[in-house]
Amino acid sequence: MCDSAECAGKGGQGDQMKTGNMHTAISNSKKANVFGLALFAMVFALTYSASAQQPTKIPRIGFVGGSGSSDNPTSNFNVFRQGLRDLGYIEGKNILIERRDAEGKLDLIPILVDELVQLKIDVLVSTNPTAIRAAKQATKTIPIVMVSSVDPVATGIVDSLARPGRNITGLSLLARDLSGKRLELLTEAVPGVGRVGVLWDANSSAAAIGLKEYEAAARAMKVQLQSLEVRGPSPDLESAFQAATKGRANALITVRTSVLNRYPKRIADLAIKNRLPSMFEVNAYVEVGGLMSYANSDAESFKRAAVYVDKILKGTKPAALPVEQPKKFEFVINLKTAKALNLTIPQSVLFRADKVIR
Repeated sequence: MCDSAECAGKGGQGDQMKTGNMHTAISNSKKANVFGLALFAMVFALTYSASAQQPTKIPRIGFVGGSGSSDNPTSNFNVFRQGLRDLGYIEGKNILIERRDAEGKLDLIPILVDELVQLKIDVLVSTNPTAIRAAKQATKTIPIVMVSSVDPVATGIVDSLARPGRNITGLSLLARDLSGKRLELLTEAVPGVGRVGVLWDANSSAAAIGLKEYEAAARAMKVQLQSLEVRGPSPDLESAFQAATKGRANALITVRTSVLNRYPKRIADLAIKNRLPSMFEVNAYVEVGGLMSYANSDAESFKRAAVYVDKILKGTKPAALPVEQPKKFEFVINLKTAKALNLTIPQSVLFRADKVIR
């Protein structure tokens, strides 16, 4: 036994030992925590550094044209590219564009499409019917955005406008549905027209459909048509206009194709030279000397194509995007050309024009 003082002394020593052990334990625990945090920070830093070093995949867009060239891209391509810029895409930074153009040589188009498919592009864009069909055959997985001048349902490109199905969607220009309206405007603007020459590319199945639709409209209006066929990639335009003069055609309509779209100024000049009032399916022809056009805005359509690409890149499936049809059509008249032809356009027709070039 111990007296109170002795016991108190021994108890104090015991308490000091316990306190020391406790401090040691706490110190060791803190060291362990610090080591753990340091280890975690090191692992996180290494992981973050490794992930940061991995390059971000930049989407790659394929664009197939039929009438431009490698040195002179079509205006439609430029509008499409600007549409992507307006949506925040910068080439080389967050998007890449692989452009291929057949330069009017339609037999090259399937080869160009296959080349882009082999590059494993993320989206393929085209306005050329041959390219759209070739892309449909070449891939069932790569999304395809079309800007189609032919009826995509009638030609079997999509199942329906509302539910295109599979991997194809985009816009339909409805060029063919306007054939009767163009012929009507031409006969109103040039009273007395009885025989109209139709310039078209015989190598184009889409142009053949266009010719048949003009023939149907002409029968209903009791107007005669003269087929002025040429063949790409280097059409003999002079011979076609000579045939028009020989056949006594007194007006001209040009069917839109990728081959003829390479020669808008040449065709407009030949029409003036041969005294033929002309109607076109593309407004750009009138800007360079054609007399009239009735068409949707190509620029608006290609801006919308960029919107489709944006939606697809953000995860929307092509089958979920209905095919759009144009909502606005423009009737354009070139009064400079009318003057060159000694032609007076009736005021009733001028009042209906959306744009008059003076």
